[in-house]
Amino acid sequence: MTQLPDTLEDAIAQAREATKAALADGYTRVQVDLLFPELKQMPVAEQFLPLFAEYESRLKVFFADAGGAALARRDWVDAAFQILDIGTGRAASIQSKIKPEDEIFLFVSPSAVEIPQLEKVCEIIGDRPLVMLNPRLEDSGTVGIGYAARQIRERFLNTIESCYYLRPVDENTAVFRCYPGQWEVLVQKGETWEKIAELPKKPSGDDIDYLLMQGQGQTSTEGTPMKKPSMLKSLQRFIKALSS
Repeated sequence: MTQLPDTLEDAIAQAREATKAALADGYTRVQVDLLFPELKQMPVAEQFLPLFAEYESRLKVFFADAGGAALARRDWVDAAFQILDIGTGRAASIQSKIKPEDEIFLFVSPSAVEIPQLEKVCEIIGDRPLVMLNPRLEDSGTVGIGYAARQIRERFLNTIESCYYLRPVDENTAVFRCYPGQWEVLVQKGETWEKIAELPKKPSGDDIDYLLMQGQGQTSTEGTPMKKPSMLKSLQRFIKALSS
């Protein structure tokens, strides 16, 4: 059983291992979510890159826009791989961004605005593996609601496997998943984190509310205490250090 991380650095290391395991098991579209509002994506992406060291120039990294790609090219001066932007409104140029020699792809924080271009890029990539790092693809204001949104989810978003997920719901509640483990809902009780539920699918907000009201998990065993009393506070301190 994977333990909650003590720091953001530990979480990124766990995410790399979970991603490696999911890719090894045959998943070709995987997603990593570290959901902290203060998080700066560039330092996180830089710490995530060792996962792809063996690929060198066969890795291609995409940022949501030209500005993000330019900053990465400036900061990652020794990068052996190409750094591009997904772009918007330039459908004719998308095909040229994917080369036959590209073997694996990393997308850093694409948003719902880029979904049309992102979907086209992924179609061109085909069965080659790709990783979405901290994507923001579920903005209902952009994706929409109802039938249109359901089509996008069924056609594209639901094809992506969430292999690592860490989100503080509040100061005392967290949702966690580290592939190949299941989804966990944890609450802080005194000096420990207690797992109150283990689920095969990502819990919705209503699911979490129900579990908290019930005060017990949907597992066949009692909640499991986890000695991580300061996990969320440690992560927040680490994030502030990255931001300074």
